[in-house]
Amino acid sequence: MRSPLRSTAVAALALLVLGLGVLLASCGKNSSLVTSPTPSAPEVAMGLRVSPGELQVAMRVQEENTADLLRTAGVVGTAITADVDGQPAIMILTESAMGGRLPALIGKYHVVEEVTGKIHALKGGGGGTSHTTLQTPPIQLGTSGGNVNDIANGFCCSGTLGSLVHIGVTQYILSNSHVFVGDVVAGGNGRVSQIGDNINQPGLVDNNCSAANTNIVANVSSLSTVYPPTSTPNVDCAIAQVIAGEVQTNGSILEIGTLSATTVGASVGQAVKKSGRTTGLTRSTISGLNATVNVGYETECAGTSFTKTFTGQLLVRNRRSAFLNSGDSGSLMVEDVTTNPRAVGLLFAGGGGIAVANPIGDVLSFLGASMVGQ
Repeated sequence: MRSPLRSTAVAALALLVLGLGVLLASCGKNSSLVTSPTPSAPEVAMGLRVSPGELQVAMRVQEENTADLLRTAGVVGTAITADVDGQPAIMILTESAMGGRLPALIGKYHVVEEVTGKIHALKGGGGGTSHTTLQTPPIQLGTSGGNVNDIANGFCCSGTLGSLVHIGVTQYILSNSHVFVGDVVAGGNGRVSQIGDNINQPGLVDNNCSAANTNIVANVSSLSTVYPPTSTPNVDCAIAQVIAGEVQTNGSILEIGTLSATTVGASVGQAVKKSGRTTGLTRSTISGLNATVNVGYETECAGTSFTKTFTGQLLVRNRRSAFLNSGDSGSLMVEDVTTNPRAVGLLFAGGGGIAVANPIGDVLSFLGASMVGQ
């Protein structure tokens, strides 16, 4: 999310940031066939009713056909979903409804069209608990925050402080790379994000584009995973080392509470929830696995657009942007249970009707980190 600087006053308006998404790129045949730890049992009702082996066969067919599908004007990506009978289907993401221009079947799999428009990185209230106001330390997560220097070109940008992870005995706040280290060129403000930058709560967009009188809760500990866009990381994640006494050490998240120390793989139809800066506590279901998406970013707040391709991602239903909206980037997606839910994914982008998350296993593996939980 970004907010504009004004000459007489600084406005913290909830505006979409990080540029326009563009056509989704294809998924190579050698990419991973799973988006999370391989399930050990058939998918449950309301989702896929197939064995793990059958699911992987469907993913192979999807991947083998993605490049050809993307040569059709208006097609912007693919994923695996479930048809009305609980069998694997190939979801085709489109910029607008394509009607009869799409095949009804690919191999033996039904085609399901999902009109998503373009995909954006959602750096940006909702619910009975404010996720944007200044907290008294130690703070809970699922709250507004970001890099105190994320201001350029007359705008400031912020997102969500998602969750708490640890590497050894050291604790870190987990969010998106484009939230913590989104300034990747020395453009409008003459600097780039770097190790040691302060992370504040609430973020600039909720404090008149100023870091004054906000909580400085952590310091950036990792660099960009999305720039340059040809870089190899298949995740949009970053961590910031907690400043002692500033964050609850049990990792409590607003309106969710503490988490499990273990994670869980995703499945189609799985009920999930998240706690984020803009929409607060929201619930939805997983709609697609193994998605290929090309996500639009900016080189700094209100900067030049670029795109990065991700494969093996999770898609989540997001009608009317009710689950994820601008400013919710960095939110942790967890299973929808009351006590100590397990993490499922790290949310970072969205389009018309869908949200996109990195599988949490991929994020933690890349960082060498583990969840803080019970």
